[in-house]
Amino acid sequence: MDNQSIARRFYRLAALMDIRGDDPFRLRSYRNAAEAIETWPTPLKQIAAEEGIAGLQGIPGVGKAIAGKIVELLDRGTFNAWDRLVAETPESLLDLLEVPGIGPKTAALLHQKFKVSSLKELKRFVAGGGLEQVDGIGPKTAERIKESLEML
Repeated sequence: MDNQSIARRFYRLAALMDIRGDDPFRLRSYRNAAEAIETWPTPLKQIAAEEGIAGLQGIPGVGKAIAGKIVELLDRGTFNAWDRLVAETPESLLDLLEVPGIGPKTAALLHQKFKVSSLKELKRFVAGGGLEQVDGIGPKTAERIKESLEML
C-alpha cells in the first residue's frame, strides 16, 4: 500500500466522520495527517518496517494513534476504527459528496431521514420528486443535483 492509498483512506475516514457530525477536531487531525502522508517522500511502509510507530510519528500530524492505524492498515489492509465506522455508516455515502449541491450535512440528512446511501438510491429518490421534501434544498440546488446525476 503506497502513501497515496493510505492518505486516501484517512481522507475518506474524515469525510465519513464529517457526514456523521463527529468531533470536528478529530476529523481535522485525520485530514492534516492525510495531507502530510500524501506528499511524504519516504514510503510509510518502509518507515514502519525500519522504525515502527516511533518513526511514523516523525511525520507532521501523525501522532501515536494515527501511527498505530497506519501500521494496522499496512498489516491488514484496514484498521478497526475504519471497520467500525463503515459498519455504522455506509462508505457509499461518500459518493453523494461528489454531486454538486450535496455536502456532508445534506448527505447525512438524506441518509438519516430518507435512507438514501448510494448514488443509485439518490437517482431513484430524485426521480420520484424527493428533493422537494428535503429541508435546505431550494429549486436551484435541486436542479443542479438533477443535472449532475444525469451526467453521472
